[in-house]
Amino acid sequence: MRQLLAEHALNSAPACAALEKWLHAHPELRTIAIYFPLPGEVDTSAVVLAHPQLRWVYPKISGAELTFHVGGNHLPGPFNILEPAPGSVEVPLHEIDAFICPGLAFDSSGGRLGRGRGFYDRVLARARPGALKIGIGFHQQLIPNTFAEPHDIFMDTVLF
Repeated sequence: MRQLLAEHALNSAPACAALEKWLHAHPELRTIAIYFPLPGEVDTSAVVLAHPQLRWVYPKISGAELTFHVGGNHLPGPFNILEPAPGSVEVPLHEIDAFICPGLAFDSSGGRLGRGRGFYDRVLARARPGALKIGIGFHQQLIPNTFAEPHDIFMDTVLF
């Protein structure tokens, strides 16, 4: 999948349009976890900018866990992934209404194949009951089966 994504010109517009539609269907949401994209991930920055009324929070690696912080200044963190700068305000997991999750691949049952370190599975397992788990990717990332393991957390929906 990494090779497939590297070999294709990827257009974030369809997934961003699907995210816009999904956001309009969920006006009750206030705090949404999003991410700074890596190459091969949907760039959602235009959607974030279009919705300043929402509190967007970004992941930061803290040991083996993710914490979420109010955006703003960001710097490369572990694995050279952008994350909120030191001193950014951490948001408790129970305040997050929805998690927009990137992945390497997704299946039609909501299975998500991550990058192999389990950060999202661990944090989603601790999310408050009712917090929405939304995968987002490119159509090329839809596969028949992600071969989920017992610790894998399924997405409530996947947007392409």
